[in-house]
Amino acid sequence: MKDYAMFTDFGNSMVGEIVKGAKHKNLTWSEVCDMLRTISEIKGCEEATDTAVREVVYCEMGFDK
Repeated sequence: MKDYAMFTDFGNSMVGEIVKGAKHKNLTWSEVCDMLRTISEIKGCEEATDTAVREVVYCEMGFDK
């Protein structure tokens, strides 16, 4: 499992599923951020909007290229 800078394996798994789905659907960065905000309300995923998490996701999605 990839480390998305989340505090738990559950959190990393949730973010990983977002990345996987977002790549498949070719979502924009704004749409991905909305999804991260949504899961940040789930226990174990509160840090989904932290800068470290967003940076890893941004790179993993290929938006840094």
